[in-house]
Amino acid sequence: MLDLKIINGNCYINGKLEKQDIGIKEGKIVNIGSFEQESKETYDAENLTVLPGCIDTQVHFREPGSTDTEDLNSGSKAAVMGGITSVFEMPNTKPPTTNFEEFEKKINIAKKMYCNHAFFFGATAENCETLEKLQDLKGCCGIKLFAGSSTGNLLVDKEDDIEKVFKHASKVVAVHSEDEEILKIRKKLIEKGNVKTHPVWRNEEVAMSSTRKIVKIAKRFNKRAHILHITTKEEIDFLSQNKGNITFEITPQHLTLCAPDCYDKIGTYAQMNPPIRDKTHQDRLWYAIKNNYNDTIGSDHAPHLKVNKDKTYPDSPSGMPGVQTLLPVMLNHINNGKLKLEQLIKFICENPVKIFGIKNKGYIKKEFDADLTIVDLNKKITIDNKDMQSKCKWSPYHGETFKGSPVATIIAGKIKMKNGSLIGEPEGTPLEFI
Repeated sequence: MLDLKIINGNCYINGKLEKQDIGIKEGKIVNIGSFEQESKETYDAENLTVLPGCIDTQVHFREPGSTDTEDLNSGSKAAVMGGITSVFEMPNTKPPTTNFEEFEKKINIAKKMYCNHAFFFGATAENCETLEKLQDLKGCCGIKLFAGSSTGNLLVDKEDDIEKVFKHASKVVAVHSEDEEILKIRKKLIEKGNVKTHPVWRNEEVAMSSTRKIVKIAKRFNKRAHILHITTKEEIDFLSQNKGNITFEITPQHLTLCAPDCYDKIGTYAQMNPPIRDKTHQDRLWYAIKNNYNDTIGSDHAPHLKVNKDKTYPDSPSGMPGVQTLLPVMLNHINNGKLKLEQLIKFICENPVKIFGIKNKGYIKKEFDADLTIVDLNKKITIDNKDMQSKCKWSPYHGETFKGSPVATIIAGKIKMKNGSLIGEPEGTPLEFI
């Protein structure tokens, strides 16, 4: 007998939607097609679209150290409510995840997570020899390098030290790419109380100078670099000519929010690093999406409490939540003709599996893990701060209506979210890698 049978759904299989049933037993997909087999539980997905479990490859869940803002449990609830079955969590916690002891602590704390998970190992100027030994570290998705300062104190900004990180790297190096030297020089351009000067301070050259350097170093050592949250037209043009071992991410907020409007509307709540820029840059990001130049879409979920976001710029912290809204925002863009469903599946299911070597995820296939995201492409939802599972209790999209919404999240064959309600206990497990 099956544990769960999903019937009547339009299932995304082999690159296209097919009307199929899916049989699940002991956390695995065991049947696809038309079959007569009894099941303990049946989910009727009539008029719904069944996707492989969606993966958010960049979240900050703030534990340990800032658990008033977020923790692994609350962040994972937000993920599951947003149709996300797996997350990659970042190391800029307090203390940072830069040694085996802290990494193991995080793996243990993660037993209270609803979604599946993996963690980045933080690079420092001092731990490069440790970075050689991560290949078989359970639950480790890659190495995170902060080339420019952001939240936390994980900065590796000297070119010699960046070279050491890549030289010793035994996994993909994910990079926050901003040039610290130029940031310091341009700091004088910050106007107190004027958040519109955020993208003036952290301008295109801050991003491009760093990205050029990262690509050069990665190529020299023949190592893989995954450049996070790309924001500039200059970087899009450069990176589209430098693929191969270089992959890159774009966030939903850089595709959706636009300067100066976002700063007029929500002020410091639109402040993040690298910043939301003007339409000329956003148009180029969409050009990249259209041509499949980028490889992933990640939320860069980076919550801060309202009491801190309300501080006068630049004392206000950078970052915004996003793991719960990634899918509604991107499904709305699909409904508006900005990208195709099969592209989104590549960006948040298939490409993360290929780039990072995740086992048994990203596809609806027999013997693969039964992680599934069920969406209603026609359902309209209005984002409301009170519905946000994140401890920060706000969203930059508060009051916005989107067409397309996750309606069920299935992890290891168990329904963990159905019609906006969280179900069961936290049972997420660490992702496994090839």
